[in-house]
Amino acid sequence: MIATTLICVVALIHAYIVMLEMLWWDTPRGRKAFGTTAEFSAQSKTLAANQGLYNGFLVAGLVWGLWLGEAGFAIKTFFLACVIVAGLYGAATASRKILYIQAAPAALALLALLIRI
Repeated sequence: MIATTLICVVALIHAYIVMLEMLWWDTPRGRKAFGTTAEFSAQSKTLAANQGLYNGFLVAGLVWGLWLGEAGFAIKTFFLACVIVAGLYGAATASRKILYIQAAPAALALLALLIRI
């Protein structure tokens, strides 16, 4: 039950990131979230939307695993691992806060899934 809740939280975080990157990138809300200027966000809008699409695939995978229940164990494990790797890479290359916003919740969810709580 705890693992399922944490996986839902990770999926919701990434669904919000999808919205930020695909719909709100070039708005005050998106610029505030990512610390960008109006000029930069206008120039990088297409790139951000592409990034958002990839985050959407992470959400889809996590939801798919949740929908399958116990049979989705491997799928949930795989997609949580993908989130962790992406979060670690993002923290190393873009912003350290990605470690706490994306990687840490996914790591907690993966731990809970692996110890079956």
